[in-house]
Amino acid sequence: MPSACDSLIDDIEDMVSSSDPTPLERQSARKSIMPRSRKKKELLSHEELQTDSLIPGTQTIWMKTWGCSHNNSDGEYMAGQLAASGYKMTDNPSDADLWVLNSCTVKNPAEDHFRNSIKKAQEQQKKVVLAGCVPQAQPRMDYLKGLSIIGVQQIDRVVEVVDEAVKGHSVRLLGQKKDGGRRLGGARLDLPKIRKNPLIEIISINTGCLNACTYCKTKHARGDLASYPIEELVERARQSFQEGVCEIWLTSEDTGAYGRDIGTDLPTLLWRLVEEIPDGAMLRLGMTNPPYILEHLEEMAKILNHPHVYAFLHVPVQSASDSVLMDMKREYCVDDFKKVVDFLKERVPGVTIATDLICGFPGETEKDFQETVDLVKLYRFPSLFINQFYPRPGTPAAKMEQVPAHMKKQRTKELSQLFHSYNPYDHKVGERQHVLVTEESFDAQYFVSHNKFYEQVLVPKKAEFKGKMIEVDIYEAGKHFLKGRPVEESKPFTPSIAKPLQKGEVSGLLKGNNVAGSNSPSYPLFPVPLQTYKVS
Repeated sequence: MPSACDSLIDDIEDMVSSSDPTPLERQSARKSIMPRSRKKKELLSHEELQTDSLIPGTQTIWMKTWGCSHNNSDGEYMAGQLAASGYKMTDNPSDADLWVLNSCTVKNPAEDHFRNSIKKAQEQQKKVVLAGCVPQAQPRMDYLKGLSIIGVQQIDRVVEVVDEAVKGHSVRLLGQKKDGGRRLGGARLDLPKIRKNPLIEIISINTGCLNACTYCKTKHARGDLASYPIEELVERARQSFQEGVCEIWLTSEDTGAYGRDIGTDLPTLLWRLVEEIPDGAMLRLGMTNPPYILEHLEEMAKILNHPHVYAFLHVPVQSASDSVLMDMKREYCVDDFKKVVDFLKERVPGVTIATDLICGFPGETEKDFQETVDLVKLYRFPSLFINQFYPRPGTPAAKMEQVPAHMKKQRTKELSQLFHSYNPYDHKVGERQHVLVTEESFDAQYFVSHNKFYEQVLVPKKAEFKGKMIEVDIYEAGKHFLKGRPVEESKPFTPSIAKPLQKGEVSGLLKGNNVAGSNSPSYPLFPVPLQTYKVS
């Protein structure tokens, strides 16, 4: 007979009794608890330790997220809800009682890391809750058996699932959110969250997409297009700025398709959002596929020229061969992609176009591959994501005749060598630019900022620069970055209209308490857009 700890619960309501405290009650109760210092000789009995360890909300949680910015946003929401409910979040997996593993299903290596992390957690006798696209798309995989799963549209119930996992129960919530039969974008946008970077808010504007690409596993997890209403998105942006955010990233599986399911479109949303952006703060638009952005090129050019919007667009082409694109079911031809790029380059001077390419898709001939090489030579993309094709189980492309592994590897290598053969930023040396400083470099030697074109500019690591817009002279260019020297006579400008939250602080709990005082003006009497010009 299986024990209670091994039971599989179809829905959380089967496990939560009326006498259990709600997350809100738990958080309120914690505020009234006065910690009592314990004498050194005072020891808890074994029974007391056992009892405490089974009270949900007292444990330490480690969360690991793989994948796109949409997945990262989901991870921030889950961490925020867990912290607001009383759980302690940690950056050290060894210190945690339970691991939340938020997965990505785009590539085999990402899923391999996810699977290995599950194994490691089990070896260390950690409790585990799984999230993200892998378990949503394939919940019956052998290595997921007996483990708790929170679906991509159920992240607002992560506390309940973790509570049950702590007690030893296996719970799976994989349903979709609907309103009158219509699929919703997902969990509410006003949930508590812990931003990985307190200066950057990631907002998912829709989930799913309208395509059915033959290589894509994400579609199995995220489903068809479901957009959030404009008012909810505008309110989320407004709240973010009130919490000291100075940069917003809009994300989804395809931002260009936004609103087609609710009778609106992406430009309409963007024009509403830019009204809310404080002077000096910036908005970055996420990935959009060519078919839907084609309809809005005129408006998109105007928006990308707006002083509060980065002149940056990520438009994945995947291949420059029309026959390969047809096999991928990408619903556009390479000329459509070129039209997007050419139009934006003409109307938005200096615009950065990033793109993705897949090497060795089933059926790709040497001629097909050469057409992709020629496309890179033509546009010399400053940001290029090159991916060797991996057949994802359950996708149509996995059943197609595969290109030999050595050939895929060789084509990936050749394309990578071409990308590294040119330096896209050399001509920027000598320019004077306004940049927004938001992050720290991986080597912790610099602060990372971005100019109007979302080009990465490394600046001196001075505390007074963080979260500020500063003016710099570009003195060095690398393959992926520029280096800027602050202009001495120029003062840093603060775009945030409120004091940013501390790292690890929960968003959405203390509304109105962190607004800057009268000694810290919200924004200047004149706009301070990100500007670039040549120093004479």
